[in-house]
Amino acid sequence: MPSDHPLETVSNGEEATRDIGARLGAALQKGDIVLLSGDLGTGKTCFTQGIGRGLQCAAQVNSPSYVLMNEYEGRERLFHVDLYRIEDIEELDDLGLWDYAERGILVIEWPERGADLLPGDGLVVELRYGDFEKQRKLTFKARGARGVAMVEALAAL
Repeated sequence: MPSDHPLETVSNGEEATRDIGARLGAALQKGDIVLLSGDLGTGKTCFTQGIGRGLQCAAQVNSPSYVLMNEYEGRERLFHVDLYRIEDIEELDDLGLWDYAERGILVIEWPERGADLLPGDGLVVELRYGDFEKQRKLTFKARGARGVAMVEALAAL
């Protein structure tokens, strides 16, 4: 269940969105789950690129829309999942996503596509369009104790 006291911030461009993601990535630990929610074009992949930067991933983080999941090596392994094309929730069981979370950081775009199967602990990041073209509004909501710790770590940076 999301926290009653979310952290909110504004990004004024793609690089600023990556910077916020990098700050979060620097604080993430093996087993952390980050759920990214927002309309098309709100910066979910851009934010994940920042997480990859914060995790010191050598490879460029790209959208896994067509392959469902990309994996990147860094300080911790990053598993970047995009559920946009999931049509049947049973497909998620076949992916074994939660096994990946035990091996690194699991970032999931479009979590609402598999809401019934997603774990309760972690961090929800809602990305919305801002007041002008490149601006984005980001809301960080904790789910469980580890989610609270992630929000607190991000707020402290």
